[in-house]
Amino acid sequence: MPADLSPYRDKRDPGRTPEPMGSKSRRTQRDRESATPTFVIQEHHARSLHWDFRLEHDGVLVSWALPKGLPETPSSDHLAVHTEDHPLQYATFSGDIPKEEYGGGHVSLWDSGTYDLEKWRDDEVMVVLHGTRASGRYVLFPTRGKNWMIHRMDPPPAGYEPMPEGVRPMLAQPGDLPTSDKEWAYEFKWDGVRAIVYVEGGRVRALGRNGTDVTPLFPELRDIGDFLGARPVVVDGEIVSFDAGGRPSFGQLAHRLHLGSKAAITRLSKSTPVSYLAFDVLYLDGRSVMGLPYDQRRELLESLQLSGDRFGTPPSIRGARGAAILAVAAERGLEGVVVKRRTSTYAPGRRTGDWVKVKIFHTQEVVIGGWTPGRGERSGSLGALLLGIPTPEGLDYAGKVGTGFSDSARSQLLSDLAPLAAEESPFRDGLRPAERAQARFVRPELVGEVRFAEWTTDGRLRHPSWRGLRTDKRASDVARES
Repeated sequence: MPADLSPYRDKRDPGRTPEPMGSKSRRTQRDRESATPTFVIQEHHARSLHWDFRLEHDGVLVSWALPKGLPETPSSDHLAVHTEDHPLQYATFSGDIPKEEYGGGHVSLWDSGTYDLEKWRDDEVMVVLHGTRASGRYVLFPTRGKNWMIHRMDPPPAGYEPMPEGVRPMLAQPGDLPTSDKEWAYEFKWDGVRAIVYVEGGRVRALGRNGTDVTPLFPELRDIGDFLGARPVVVDGEIVSFDAGGRPSFGQLAHRLHLGSKAAITRLSKSTPVSYLAFDVLYLDGRSVMGLPYDQRRELLESLQLSGDRFGTPPSIRGARGAAILAVAAERGLEGVVVKRRTSTYAPGRRTGDWVKVKIFHTQEVVIGGWTPGRGERSGSLGALLLGIPTPEGLDYAGKVGTGFSDSARSQLLSDLAPLAAEESPFRDGLRPAERAQARFVRPELVGEVRFAEWTTDGRLRHPSWRGLRTDKRASDVARES
């Protein structure tokens, strides 16, 4: 790796970019041997986010681009793409490179310090970093062409915990407002899709409530990774689609959940984008925080200052009356509020009384167990869906829903239900003879959501209206909520 700045200068126009052109250091060999060499890591928001890792050597900054940053443990090696040598003056550079120029984008200083050199060969570079954020023993080695790998040789720092995998969201019990406000915090209930978002090395992965990877459905979530950069974070929140009036629209969101075409998803993400509202943090900077009380987790979440066009942190309200908060939710057309005990820890996958959801209107997840054909102008189409609620004894019939469908939704539902056709009823009881005679039964696998007035005394939904399929949930997740 000869110390040569010609490739660096050939790629840049000094009249267009603020980057230093520099020159090779004129320090003598003796000076270089006596001086402690330096390193710098710069966060580079170019066409794709990466971190530029640079080691002072032989009068220049020998450089690698790290798409995922430095590895935190010896168990995970990261790609390091060897790039051209940079001048020493680049170690203090930060600013904006014009987009039309090579490496266009924003550059900021992520860390800098000194390093001890243990080995420098064309096929292996071994150093010990002494920085503020980066420290420890690392080795770089080539694999093919410009591609190298960087490996951490030290154990992770004391107190380090690996990022948790497959965390299931903590759930709220349906209920009423508490009689005392002091020990509770109030959050608005957002009418969307729950998602745990993992950010590592600037890359984002979003898992739905049943563990399904929903990242491809919501390309807008990539903005969170660009914002957080190298910070390893796991947050809990809701993916929400807002209508023209600024109110959550589950109908718009349900349409996105059902898309299978990448082109259609891209098109919809531009015309009807979603937003991610983060209301809890589960992992931050190398440690799990799920065991901390709600108030402390909330402080950590707010310290992230998540605020962007397509993501944010909704308010947590303490020291106010719950009835007043519920009235504000109703005025804004929201679904209700979630009341959280301020001393409670995060209980993955559990539905506990530490979180209580208080709804302004009733919604219920349901399992589709069959359908009936339409009549009159809807002849040949879907008339109504037969709905059920799973219980330990079987699938209880909860009535049928025939309103709230668009024509395209009716057609799509028939297509979805066709491969699930079944001869026998999946319901253990409840169907009247006339309903049974018209029914077309299906295997109880698809989950939907309805809005309704109340439960009848015989366990049926009164005046239900269809809201959409819940492809983010399994039939086993469904339970009667009120």
